[in-house]
Amino acid sequence: MPSVRTGTPYPPWRDPRETTRLLRYALHRQGFTHTYQSNGDEMSATSVLTDLTVWCENGLFVWNEEDREASHPAGDPAGAARLISRHYRKTDVR
Repeated sequence: MPSVRTGTPYPPWRDPRETTRLLRYALHRQGFTHTYQSNGDEMSATSVLTDLTVWCENGLFVWNEEDREASHPAGDPAGAARLISRHYRKTDVR
């Protein structure tokens, strides 16, 4: 269970910035070590590969796989990282 910083208005999985940070850590463990995070009002995004950006908004991670939208609950960043890794390792995009 991730720790909640003092003064955090809600749990990390409800804060897109914190949730995206946890996704980046999980992606790093899957071998995606060059990620970039950008934060805005009530949303956050991480650039994983040149053709892969994962958005976190409204409690979901959302990204495109082969011209269709994929999503996963933001409360499970490790699960989202596994799904992303399975798809992008399979197609050898790195």
